[in-house]
Amino acid sequence: MNYLVLGGGISPEKDVSHRSATAVKQALVAIGHTVTYIDPADKSTEELIEQAAKYDGVFPILHGIGGEDGALQTEFDTAEIAYFGPRPDACRNTFDKAVFKRLLEAHSLPTPRWNIISANQLATEPLTKQPFVLKPISGGSSIDTFIVRQIPFDDEPLLEALNRYGTMLIEELIVGHEVTVGILKDTALPVVEIIPPADQDFDYENKYNGATTELCPPENVSDEQQATAQLLALQVHRISDCGHLSRTDIMIDSDGHHFIIDTNTMPGLTDQSLFPKAAATAGYSWTELVEQFTKLIK
Repeated sequence: MNYLVLGGGISPEKDVSHRSATAVKQALVAIGHTVTYIDPADKSTEELIEQAAKYDGVFPILHGIGGEDGALQTEFDTAEIAYFGPRPDACRNTFDKAVFKRLLEAHSLPTPRWNIISANQLATEPLTKQPFVLKPISGGSSIDTFIVRQIPFDDEPLLEALNRYGTMLIEELIVGHEVTVGILKDTALPVVEIIPPADQDFDYENKYNGATTELCPPENVSDEQQATAQLLALQVHRISDCGHLSRTDIMIDSDGHHFIIDTNTMPGLTDQSLFPKAAATAGYSWTELVEQFTKLIK
């Protein structure tokens, strides 16, 4: 088959996207497919759609804006181009964190208390009276995410980010075990436990520098808690209409309560990414996983 792989793009996550897309390209070639790699940032939408129509399928391995926001997927659907990954509805349900939070609440799924605030609301927001997280409403890879554990706190970097973004999402900080669950089509993969370096957080740097411990299977999360996390991730996958794949991040507090944090419709696929790690525990080699991806293209 002749595939087009898209990597990079216009979002702050473009470097991770390049690495993910390069890994997918290499696996497709190893399987025996013919592959062309393009950075959509170098093409107009019209040029990209015209070129994409020449292939048997497209792998838009794009993170963040321009990849997980549904814009490109809508163009593919309109042009009747076969592609791998989320459909526009899945992107709309998950990319905007406020929309996603409301979807969870509408289905009575557990998530930390939250609000959308601007810079002039930071000082009076009730959630700042306890440890909290401040992050962009859209985007991923923990870029511009602030985890505030000490109250009172230095508000200068938070105000700078709020002024830059206009509004951001604030939510209560859940302390406990962090896990993530990948879903392949309609099957929950093994749970991955995430343990950042001592006295540090699972931020952008620690996601990709190799310092974080990622256990699959987990060592500090019971089988029952893992089963609950898988069930929650599968529920989120279905109500969000994620289709081909997703990865949901969950916190488990000291009382064993689960809290859904985020869902990625195009999780990282680099050699340090969590989705391939979980798939490997489930018995998929990297090339076998990518071969499964090709079977989902439509």
